[in-house]
Amino acid sequence: MPDPLVIPADEPLLVFGGPYSNLQATRALLAEAARRAIPPARVICTGDVVAYGADAAACCDLVMASGIHVLLGNCEENLAAGAVDCGCGFEDGTACDLLSRAWYAHAARQVTAAQRDWMAARPRRMAVALPDGRRLAVIHGGAGDVSRFLFASSPDAVLAAEIAATGCDGVIAGHCGIPFARGIGPALWLNAGAIGMPADDGTPRGWFAVLTPDAGGLGIEIVPLDYDHAGAAAAMRAAGLPEGYTTALRTGIWPSCDVLPPAERARRGMPITPVSLAWPVARRPAAA
Repeated sequence: MPDPLVIPADEPLLVFGGPYSNLQATRALLAEAARRAIPPARVICTGDVVAYGADAAACCDLVMASGIHVLLGNCEENLAAGAVDCGCGFEDGTACDLLSRAWYAHAARQVTAAQRDWMAARPRRMAVALPDGRRLAVIHGGAGDVSRFLFASSPDAVLAAEIAATGCDGVIAGHCGIPFARGIGPALWLNAGAIGMPADDGTPRGWFAVLTPDAGGLGIEIVPLDYDHAGAAAAMRAAGLPEGYTTALRTGIWPSCDVLPPAERARRGMPITPVSLAWPVARRPAAA
């Protein structure tokens, strides 16, 4: 299946996920892109513009007006379809399931018909084209399942199969909410993290990534985002949203670890270190 949109990586790109109805974090991210002189045409959101936070409609309006590239996340897909939940696949009765019912209902009340139409029109996949001809598929969760959680501890074979399913040389993904970058053989898996909710690392920061091509490969930075988390939490309390995710904005700890594999559970509350690495981009031999 051809990619609906191919974004050239001949200049720096900024990638982020999960605004999550957090208006303060979204404003801070767009301001950071402007500070770095990265225009909207080179900014990619991996989806879930609307989720846990207070300002679903306002956050959606801001992103729509920004001109950045936005993928279809599971939240966009389900809100556009008028579904009864966010589609994350949480087990009934778990903390994540119970909390999601409240924020999803709040978001569903706020978003407009025009916003739902915009969500429905988001592509399921994009591609980033590197200078040597290689491509990175940009997906939300998994290659075939928009709601699949894939973490840094996922086995090489699992990530390799997902990359192979895209037909590309690597993947830029979102959904899991915790940033990481891994080489899978010669391929790359990058999750830029989310900006609207902390990464369960005991700090209130969000995360994004900057990709910079150079002669030797692709430079990758995973960068923390500081923003007015207290203001975002106050807005959630004023909206009557559950305290779990509201408190998480301050503590940096998720209200539940239902979706986390054992390795990620073991690292809860441990501050993430910013990442700076080079991914080798070997030039393919010219065709005979």
